[in-house]
Amino acid sequence: MVKGENVALTELSGDTGSVLVGLTWGGPTGDEDADVSVLLLNAEGVVRGDTDFVFYNNPTAADDSVQLLGKTPTDNGSEDRIGIDLDDMAADVDRVVLAASRYAGGRFGELEGLGMVLADRSGETLLRFGIEDAGTESAFIFGELYRRGAGWKFRAVGQGYDTGLAGLARDFGLDVDDAPDGTEDTDDTGDGEGNEEAEGPEPAGSTEPPADGTPPAEPAGDLSAPPVPAPAVPSPTPSPDPGTAATPEPATTPAPAPPRRPRTAKKKVTLPAAPTRSLAENDGWRSSRLFPVSSLRSDRERENRATSILLSVMTQVPEFGRRLTAAFGAPAGRLETFTEVSLPHGDTPARPDGVIRVERAGKLWTALVETKTNGNALRSEQVQTYMDIATRRGYEAVITLSNDVALEGRPLVDVRVDRRRKHKVALWHLSWAEVTHQARMLIRHEGVRNASHAWLLNELLHYLEHDNSGCHGFQNMGPDWVPVRKGIDTETLCRGDQRAVGVVESWERLIRQVCLRLGGELGRKVLPVRRSRRGTDAATRRLAAADELCDLGRLHAELRIDGTPGLLAVTADLRTGRLRTSIAVDAPEQGLPLTRIKRLIRRLDTAPADLHIETLVEGAGNGPRGTLERLRPEPGDLLPGDGAAISGFRLSLFKGMGTGRGNAESGFIRSVDDAVDRFHRSVIAPLETRPTRRGRPRPTEGSETPVPAGAGAG
Repeated sequence: MVKGENVALTELSGDTGSVLVGLTWGGPTGDEDADVSVLLLNAEGVVRGDTDFVFYNNPTAADDSVQLLGKTPTDNGSEDRIGIDLDDMAADVDRVVLAASRYAGGRFGELEGLGMVLADRSGETLLRFGIEDAGTESAFIFGELYRRGAGWKFRAVGQGYDTGLAGLARDFGLDVDDAPDGTEDTDDTGDGEGNEEAEGPEPAGSTEPPADGTPPAEPAGDLSAPPVPAPAVPSPTPSPDPGTAATPEPATTPAPAPPRRPRTAKKKVTLPAAPTRSLAENDGWRSSRLFPVSSLRSDRERENRATSILLSVMTQVPEFGRRLTAAFGAPAGRLETFTEVSLPHGDTPARPDGVIRVERAGKLWTALVETKTNGNALRSEQVQTYMDIATRRGYEAVITLSNDVALEGRPLVDVRVDRRRKHKVALWHLSWAEVTHQARMLIRHEGVRNASHAWLLNELLHYLEHDNSGCHGFQNMGPDWVPVRKGIDTETLCRGDQRAVGVVESWERLIRQVCLRLGGELGRKVLPVRRSRRGTDAATRRLAAADELCDLGRLHAELRIDGTPGLLAVTADLRTGRLRTSIAVDAPEQGLPLTRIKRLIRRLDTAPADLHIETLVEGAGNGPRGTLERLRPEPGDLLPGDGAAISGFRLSLFKGMGTGRGNAESGFIRSVDDAVDRFHRSVIAPLETRPTRRGRPRPTEGSETPVPAGAGAG
């Protein structure tokens, strides 16, 4: 589509009751990012209330019709996904505005690959809209869905604001709080145990003051489409009737508190309270568990029990169930789950591991679930059977669940889809690592509605993390790992060897899982960074990485962690058997060169003595280097000898690499996990700039931290 163009959704697909929207962008460094927001507008072009403003502090609409589904890495940056249930949108919502905003002075003209895609509930792309004329805007409207008769249309808007997220919200009738940086709200007190209504201090984002308050001009296109509204003007305070005597307030009556307004400053939530001291006499006493794992003896038992436990908790904890099903295009509604289901299929009935059904306004959304645990792989013929059954019975999706991690452009199983059928069945994959990540985010960072839900999620986490559950996520580098390592040792591995591609795919899966695990522990977004030329597909990128592995014997990845001063780089050198974790940070802006070096070393007072520090010199690349142990008494050794300007420093830790392909203590996967954890804990954490509170660093301006369900999340 082009700017100003509009189209009826019914012209694109017969299944647009629920749609998935993706807003995409990237940049040359991989650090460029923006935040998505959605506004639900009435016929007058303004929101009905604060809950119609869906953004990072309120990621779900009050009726669950809109939900922010988070970020997904792409070849050129990242994609923010939004789930929108149009069938069940409130009747007085006339328009759904899809927007995004930048922070810390960022402008949309600095981004590359700016655009959006819209897909139906099966994930099939219906339209694309690319934006190439962005400039100094700090907030941008990508497009909007609006009612026309009994259906919905989409219009490509592609216009921006210079007033940031706060200005965008005000222009659609919202009174927002964009307090200056450094202000905080008083903590709300919840029940503690469930983290209900719990908030920590709210570091304010940097929202710019409105320049002139002028909304974007109306684009050409459908003249019947609703116009973009002018800025909302606050209603004047009514004057008292001069003929009526005012009744004075008693002196003891406190002034009413001002109404709470949406905060465009991102919120920081507190962690759940530490567990109480155990009453056990010794460590041999084990707490009774709702979901025991000691009696599991076979993979079939593990699959049955894991499926039943997961589906049961999804039903009983609405926040958790909706978090998982929204990503599959399911509507928001009453959720029920089933196991031990038998469905007719030829001479022998088929028995999927589970069934998920969502009912909304008399309509049913159904998904069949196929589960694998431990290292068991999904079987194409089994998944094909469930796809055929779902097609015949009019079900919407088949969901596979295993320890494997799906990759972009690389399906885990090959299935045949009959494109001639009007009814489409979507095939989705969910890894156990993603399930654990979502449960950990809710129980440890975002909070849930009551203590019972918190307890259930805690029991689920205990089960998933137990050694005997078989739900530990990606845990095997695959059959190509050993021959590729031997080929590198003997220098016989050649370009074009498909075994190298297999190792690169396993490395990518491992890095994705590292991001999920670290993000769940920190309560922040952690995403892999893709550095490839624009337009490069996933298969081409992996071939290039495989050639680098054959030539240099190295696997390399970069992680972007919200609130950190740079990218965390992980390099596995299979020739030397060493892992390197590193980060490049900018030099402090003020002070003499030696003073700036001393300031950096002071901030690393708890870092390991074997930390390597390397000076980065403007225009000349690398400069002097040394270990922290040697540099503490002699920081001047990092000064460039020719007096060149220092642009930054690279901090690195090295450790031995595990050789086994599995997840044992001596395995490669465990060594990567340990290296990333050690580096973040001992090097990155001390570099985070904001003060800490309750043992957790405050995110830097622009980091996305979620809000507990009791404080506004749906």
